[in-house]
Amino acid sequence: MGNVIKIGDSKFWTDSGILYCQFRNNDAKNKFETESVALFIRAIDKLCKGMPMPFLIDSRDSQWTFTRESANLLANSPTLVKLRMSEAYVFNTIGIKLVVASYKRIYEPSTPFSVFNNLESARAYCVEAINNFYGSN
Repeated sequence: MGNVIKIGDSKFWTDSGILYCQFRNNDAKNKFETESVALFIRAIDKLCKGMPMPFLIDSRDSQWTFTRESANLLANSPTLVKLRMSEAYVFNTIGIKLVVASYKRIYEPSTPFSVFNNLESARAYCVEAINNFYGSN
């Protein structure tokens, strides 16, 4: 596991060429505001060190949404556009599944993504994305 950056209930780190984003929030009223998303982007930029990576977003046991402005910033950040190879979402609630589906449809439909209910399948998806992007050896 690479350096870990914690921002509130969120945690970011890299391991084996994958950027892990873990969100643990139990307050359904919590919305990620643009200030939080800007901190997330800076953390991701620092951890990726300019190298495109698949993002594994672990939102199991979480409840959260984005404001329109923060979702737009997350989708269109030039920093993330150059670093985001693919996205693997892990969740275990219908609420997060709906948030992800809406976000991908409305704000950011271009990055390849998939949804999973377990970490192992999401990790395998990320390894496949790395192999497809860089070529398997």
